[in-house]
Amino acid sequence: MCDSTRTLKMRLILLINLVLCLWMTEMVSCQRSRIRRELTPGLHTRGIRDAGGSYCQRHDACCPGRNDACTVPYLDTICYCDLFCNRTVSDCCPDFWQHCLGIPPPNIIAKACVRNGQHFPKGATYRDHCNLCTCNLGNWHCEENPCLINKKTINAVNRGNYGWTAGNYSQFWGLTLDQGIQYRLGTNRPSSTILNMNELHVNMKNEVLPVYFNAAEKWPGLIHEPLDQGNCAGSWAFSTAAVASDRISIQSMGHMTPALSPQNLLSCDIRNQHGCRGGRLDGAWWYLRRRGVVTDNCYPIGSMTSDEHHSPCMMHSRSAGRGKRQATSHCPNPHSFSNEIYQSTPAYRLASSEKEIMKELYENGPVQAIMEVHEDFFMYKHGIYRHTPVMAYEPERYRRHGTHSVKITGWGEERGADGHMRKYWLAANSWGTDWGERGYFRIARGENECEIEAFVVGVWGRVDMEDLARKK
Repeated sequence: MCDSTRTLKMRLILLINLVLCLWMTEMVSCQRSRIRRELTPGLHTRGIRDAGGSYCQRHDACCPGRNDACTVPYLDTICYCDLFCNRTVSDCCPDFWQHCLGIPPPNIIAKACVRNGQHFPKGATYRDHCNLCTCNLGNWHCEENPCLINKKTINAVNRGNYGWTAGNYSQFWGLTLDQGIQYRLGTNRPSSTILNMNELHVNMKNEVLPVYFNAAEKWPGLIHEPLDQGNCAGSWAFSTAAVASDRISIQSMGHMTPALSPQNLLSCDIRNQHGCRGGRLDGAWWYLRRRGVVTDNCYPIGSMTSDEHHSPCMMHSRSAGRGKRQATSHCPNPHSFSNEIYQSTPAYRLASSEKEIMKELYENGPVQAIMEVHEDFFMYKHGIYRHTPVMAYEPERYRRHGTHSVKITGWGEERGADGHMRKYWLAANSWGTDWGERGYFRIARGENECEIEAFVVGVWGRVDMEDLARKK
């Protein structure tokens, strides 16, 4: 009997201990759960990300006391609709106070910004063309940068009688005007020493030149099409390679038709040059004369931008005797096996005279010119360009310009809407064939428009009888 009582007591003690253990485990678990929930970074202290949303109301979820299951999906997390959430104001749904308690929400709830019917948190951003807009205290605050593509400019040019039409270009969309000047030009203004170079004058006595001329028609197959420098401030390299390519092709009478590599200049001509951050024309011609460059097929254009200084030089050359040079490495393009180096003589400056530039172009081929690019030129689509005054009354930051270099390939004239004849130069840009008139543009001639007649150079390719003996 005593043994039986003793056994019963032991079982009762064990049962009590088990119940106590289970109860303590539950209490610890609840306490940990409560602590975890209470210490969760507050949704509202971090800023309500959708303060105008409907959560408790939409799910009809207002729970008394504490109910950890009383939750509603809230973007990438959950929010609560039980009374416990109101103790710390940490994890309540945005509409808890209004719907469940019938009172205004705490002041610490950040206002959301609304766009296209959607609510966005404080700090959210979106891009409006070239300007970044940020949500702050329920309102969108946007930058006020002048954009490279300006609809006001396009409309003003097309409404006026300026002799040319403007258009929108997707490749320029999203860039600020400052970025366009920084990334899409890239020719440094010549130093005073270079600007004082002696001009080469020619005898124009009894000279008769045609009304219209296009180098591509006089030398078919020898004038190379415009390239695209992308967001690389490398017009100094692109225009130099373009003029040298045409001149060598013309001088060799088509025995050589190299499309020389701008990338070779951008990457390897580093003597006081800055690659896609800009460079000098005299430095480019020095490199072509002393080092030489390979073709674009051998050294293709890479993906450099103005954010990079130089990509590593992949081509070097050495003397091969009799003033010639040859490459010391294979082409960066593994599918090209011709790594021949092409060179030029020193560049020479032409007189700043419309007729003398025309004669040089007519007799020897395309020439290189420096010009000042203004804000409206980026939107040139068709016609004879002149810088317009459409932004004259805007703040100065809307009126920017920078130095560029291009290849002049011809000239002509046409009658304008007012009945007057308008003379023009035909020039190749380096913004791709989707820009302008298939990559070309026409600009007023004989007026030094945008200083295009102020600094013009020509060059001779280094071509000898061996080159002329090659098979075409």
